[in-house]
Amino acid sequence: MRYQLRYVRDGGNHTGSAGTDAQPPHQSTYRCRIPAGGGSIGGVVMSSFPELGDQFEELAQAAFHTLDEAQFARAVSYGCPEEVVAGQLVFDVGDEDGDLLLVESGEIEVLQGGLDDEPILRAGAGQFVGELNLLTGQTRILRARVVTAGRAHRVPPEQFRLLMAQDAELSDLLLRAFLARRQLLVQRAGRNLEIIADETTGAGLALKTFLIRQDLPHRWVEQGTPEGGAETAAAGLTGADLPAAIMPRVTIPRVDPRTLSHQLGLTYRRTPKGVADLTIVGAGPAGLAAAVYGASEGLETVLLDAVATGGQAAASSRIENYLGFPFGLSGEQLAARAVVQALKFGAHLASPCGVEAMRRSDQGHVLTLVDGTEVETRAVLIATGAAYRNLPLDRWPDFVGAGIYYAATELEARAVAGLPVTVIGGANSAGQAAIYLARHAGHVTLAVRGSDLTTGMSSYLVERIRADPRITVRTSTRVTALAGEHRLEEITLASGPDGEGCGCFGLFCFIGATPATGWLTDVALDEKGFVPTDVQLGDRWTGIGRGPLPFETSVPGVFAAGDVRWSSMKRVAAAVGEGASAVRSVHQALAAK
Repeated sequence: MRYQLRYVRDGGNHTGSAGTDAQPPHQSTYRCRIPAGGGSIGGVVMSSFPELGDQFEELAQAAFHTLDEAQFARAVSYGCPEEVVAGQLVFDVGDEDGDLLLVESGEIEVLQGGLDDEPILRAGAGQFVGELNLLTGQTRILRARVVTAGRAHRVPPEQFRLLMAQDAELSDLLLRAFLARRQLLVQRAGRNLEIIADETTGAGLALKTFLIRQDLPHRWVEQGTPEGGAETAAAGLTGADLPAAIMPRVTIPRVDPRTLSHQLGLTYRRTPKGVADLTIVGAGPAGLAAAVYGASEGLETVLLDAVATGGQAAASSRIENYLGFPFGLSGEQLAARAVVQALKFGAHLASPCGVEAMRRSDQGHVLTLVDGTEVETRAVLIATGAAYRNLPLDRWPDFVGAGIYYAATELEARAVAGLPVTVIGGANSAGQAAIYLARHAGHVTLAVRGSDLTTGMSSYLVERIRADPRITVRTSTRVTALAGEHRLEEITLASGPDGEGCGCFGLFCFIGATPATGWLTDVALDEKGFVPTDVQLGDRWTGIGRGPLPFETSVPGVFAAGDVRWSSMKRVAAAVGEGASAVRSVHQALAAK
C-alpha cells in the first residue's frame, strides 16, 4: 500500500507516491507529511520507529532516496545484475558480504528482527539497500528479503569503494543515507545484538564505551535487574557468564570488546593489495587526520587502535577552542565525524586492535598485532598518544570503571547523577570535566596539586569554574586514600600532613599521561618515552643517503604525530595538523623507494 505524501515549499504543493515518484526537485528543502495511521516515508516504515516521534520524518527523508535515471545508470555501472525472486533472502544477519544492492525492478524489504517481523525499510525501483557496515566492513546487522520479483544489481566491496572515490554526487548521497539509517537503527536499539552487563563495573563500562564509540546498534540489558535475570536465564546463562553478548547466530559469555569486535568483523582484515601503503597506529585526532588525508590522496591506508576510535580526545565532554566550532562539540562527536570521513575515502579501520611489535622488512615494515596477526606496510605512522596516569594508591585497580574514570562523558555522568564527585588535575581536560559534571553530579570538587589554578588551565575555563557554585576548587590538594565495598564511596583529600575523608562516588582522573611507546624496540625514544622526530634526532637517524623528513622517526619510513611525539603541543588542533602534515612526508618517503 502506498500513501500520498504532500511536499510543501514556499507555499506551494508537490504530491507524489511514497517510495516511487515522491522525489521532489530539491529534496532537502521539502517537508514531508504522512497521514495519521502509519505508512512509510521514502521506503522507511514509520511504525517500526514509534519512539522517534517528530525526528522520524527528517531521518527517514535522509535515509532513503530514489536515484534519478542518470544517477542509477552511473551506479549500476559498478555492479553486476541478477534476477531476484519473491521470498529470496538476499543477505542475513552475520553475513560477511559487503555488497550494495541497487533495485532496478521489484521490491526488497529489510528486517531487523525475525522474518515474521514488520520490515523497517522497503526498497523499490531506483532505490538501494545498504548500511554503514558497507564502509566499516562489519558483518551484516540486518536481513533483506525479496517481496516482489525483479532485477537487482550487486556492487561488491572493491567496486563500491571505487564508486565512492570516483563519483562525488553518489558518494555524498549514499553516505548521508547510510548515516541516517545507522542513526535510525541506534535509536531503535539493535535487536540483533543484546548485551547483558553491569554498566557500573569496569568490564561493563568498557563494553558500553566500545559500542557507543563504534556507533553499534545494540540493546543494553542491565545485569542484576529483573529483566536482566530473565534474559540471562532465557539464554541459558548464569551470573558467572556475564557480561554476555547475544546474537542470532552465537552467544558469547564473558564477552569483552576485543572478542565482540572480532565476532562483528571489525578487527583487522588484509587490504585488497595485501601490503598497505600506510598503517597508522592509534586513532586519536592525529591518527584520524592522517587516515583522512592518506586515504583521500590515494594511499592504501590502514588505521589500528587498541581501544576504540577517538583516543583521549573522545573522553572530552566539550571542546570549545577547536577551529570552526564556536559553540563547541564533544570529543566523541569530533572523532565520529572524522571516522566517517576516513571511511568515505576508503581507509580501513580496525579496533580494538593493539600492536605489540614492529620490525623492518623488504616491503618496508611489519606490525605484529596482539593476536599474532602480521600487517605488512610500506610506511608507518605512530599516533598512539599517551596512556592515562594512575595514583599510587591501594585498591586503585579495584575501582577503575567502578568509581574511578578517565573520561567525563554522558556515560560516566549517568553513573554519578546526583552524587558528589571529585575531579583531579589542573589542565584544560580537568576543567572541562568539572564544568560538564557540575550539570549532572550532586557537587563537584576540583582537586589541584598546584597552588594556582591558572598555571595549566585556559583563562576562560578558570573564570567559568570560579563562577559556578556547584564546583569547589581545592588547590595544593592531593588524594591519599580510597574506600568502598564494591565501588568507590569515599576518598581522603589532604592539603597538609593530615587528610579528611569525603563522600565521593566518582573520581575523575586527569593528571596527565605517559607515552604509549612500550611496544617500540627499534625506534629511538627520549628519556620519558616520547618519540623524537626529524631535527630532534641528531645522531640517532639511521637512514642512509638522505636526512629525516618532517615527522620521521629514527627509522626511515616510520613517522610520529600527536601526543606521542616529543615536544608536541598536546592540543587537538595541533595533533590534527601533525597527522595531516605527516602524510606529506609519507608521500615523499614512498616516492623515494
